[in-house]
Amino acid sequence: MDLNADFSKRALVHTAQLDWQASPMPGVDRRMLDRIGGEVARATSIVRYAPQSHFSEHTHAGGEEFIVLEGVFSDDHGDFPAGSYVRNPPTSAHTPRSEEGCTIFVKLWQFQPDDRTHVVIDMTKMEYLPDVTRPGIDVMPLFQDAFETVRAERWAANTDVTLALPEGGEFLVLDGDVTEGGDVLQRGSWLRLPVGSTLNARAGRQGVTLWVKLRHIPHAKPPGP
Repeated sequence: MDLNADFSKRALVHTAQLDWQASPMPGVDRRMLDRIGGEVARATSIVRYAPQSHFSEHTHAGGEEFIVLEGVFSDDHGDFPAGSYVRNPPTSAHTPRSEEGCTIFVKLWQFQPDDRTHVVIDMTKMEYLPDVTRPGIDVMPLFQDAFETVRAERWAANTDVTLALPEGGEFLVLDGDVTEGGDVLQRGSWLRLPVGSTLNARAGRQGVTLWVKLRHIPHAKPPGP
């Protein structure tokens, strides 16, 4: 299956407008944002766990990165409430579940094969730091290596933002709203811009909080051995 698989094009999905699609496991549904491959895929999705649902034990051969948007996600390593940012690297394994139900934003098969860095950050307990080069913007670093930069950004109300993206970028609205390319992105809206593009955006009247991922698009590829 190919969905928003041409990374040379702008992709925008208002996830709240999508229907939920059943996964192979009862009680676990998803909204697909981009996908290359079948059930094992390089994929970006919103996944919803019903209360007391679970997924079978599995190994993430290509790694897994997720943010808990609502509820509490649990696995063998602990309980992760809303606001948790987690990176489970290639070769890691777990049995995901949720007692009360949860919704997560998740990316699969998008790590470098030799990455073994495990990250768990409770974003609700971290501070945003002012970006001295961009007035009106505060930043919370989440992860960085030679292939990507991941952070949360908080833009003050009505802030105009221009950001060059020589290696592309990806954005998820966590709270508030922002206008880009004539479109209004609200909570849950997901935007991917290609290599060589420029983000030109304006925060809404209440400001906006975004999850931001940069520099990773040149390394996009389908699942491999």
